[in-house]
Amino acid sequence: MSTTLQGKVAVVTGAGAGLGAAYAVALARAGAAVVVNDAVEAPARSTVEAITAAGGRAVAVVDPVGSAETAQQLVDTALAEFGGFDVLVTNAGILRDKSLLKMTDDDFDAVLAVHVRGTFSCVRAAYASFKDRGVAGRIVTIGSPTGQRGNFGQTNYAAAKAAIVGMVRTWALEMKKAQVTVNAVVPVAATAMTRTVPYFAAAVEAMDAGEPIPSFYRHDLGFGTPEDVAGLVVFLASDASDGISGQVLGAGGDRLQVWSHPEPVLSVHHDGGWDADTIAAQFAPQLRENLQSVGERFPELPADLVRPKA
Repeated sequence: MSTTLQGKVAVVTGAGAGLGAAYAVALARAGAAVVVNDAVEAPARSTVEAITAAGGRAVAVVDPVGSAETAQQLVDTALAEFGGFDVLVTNAGILRDKSLLKMTDDDFDAVLAVHVRGTFSCVRAAYASFKDRGVAGRIVTIGSPTGQRGNFGQTNYAAAKAAIVGMVRTWALEMKKAQVTVNAVVPVAATAMTRTVPYFAAAVEAMDAGEPIPSFYRHDLGFGTPEDVAGLVVFLASDASDGISGQVLGAGGDRLQVWSHPEPVLSVHHDGGWDADTIAAQFAPQLRENLQSVGERFPELPADLVRPKA
């Protein structure tokens, strides 16, 4: 099947810069007309201009996601401006990083409002439109390694990204009969956040100088540019991805991944059930041998890529 999106109409949230802008531009390059959403006008207009300057079609909707009203506005704009709606990419997100005891209720709620409620409300509106019009639509949500493995100082972000994956697995079941597919992409790419991490300094230096990112990052770490992730988004938006749904797919640099769904790694039984003493005596030793890791574990940097901390 073809990966062309000619004649398709896509909505991309959080498309003013970075990964979202890369997705929107790539979808337009593949032939889709794009509704570019962002909470800030100037970045949204910039992405629209990049698409139209290259001969594509795009309009902007400037509004933060989260409410049902904004979600419906995105759907209505796609239909009114381009006569259709086939693809939704929910990329919008914010960060409010703090360790647990420093994180406020507002820090927590703000991140979940954009990531979780924003994804939920936009997907709900998109699915209703697809189902009403008999369109076998494509929905691509955006996860994160943090949602899969956790990360220090990101309680809110980890909760939000894990929630998105849980919703995707549920939606894949609910949308199957309508032939609408929904998947999560876990990107690993240079963003404003990675610029502050010394581990990625050599990669950021190369990008800023217009040079190739070193192979260690691209190949070994699966870390690259936002454009490196966009190909997977275009594929999932196209007819070539027919039948692929409920999956969590990683993309970055030269690497693609399929993340497993959680499965038990150890199952033991005790006739009559388990009390605390029996658990301590019979289960705990096996549990300790099967403890699962948390957080990202990066390989040691090659010496030529080590940069002093600022």
